[in-house]
Amino acid sequence: MPTNSVPTRYSDTVGEANSTIDLMFLRCNSNELNQHTIHSNWQLISDHAPLSVTIPIANKFITTSKLSIQQNSEQENAFIKEIISIFQNLDTFNISNKECLENTVNNLNLLVNQAWNKNTKRLRITRHSKQW
Repeated sequence: MPTNSVPTRYSDTVGEANSTIDLMFLRCNSNELNQHTIHSNWQLISDHAPLSVTIPIANKFITTSKLSIQQNSEQENAFIKEIISIFQNLDTFNISNKECLENTVNNLNLLVNQAWNKNTKRLRITRHSKQW
């Protein structure tokens, strides 16, 4: 529903009324994304008034690098061997309650992260990087 009943199309035909025919799809019930402006004084030679909306953009950190292991490399083989060793040496006999399970899982997570960080290489992400 229009929030402002100002015309957006100005007729140059005598006897034809100005109208509101331009559409802008915005988010309903949003104070941030439902505030638009009709600029009737910006139309110049057009018969339509420009519409504008300000869209807030949150500050967000965009990652420009990632840790990666090259496929079929010595690092990949070393990582896989380390992970196999971690699982082979995982003590599951002491898991008798929820707390023991959480400790075991947290320890497993720590060991896998250490193996990952030890065998990875930091790569810079560019527009030519593969998405996978």
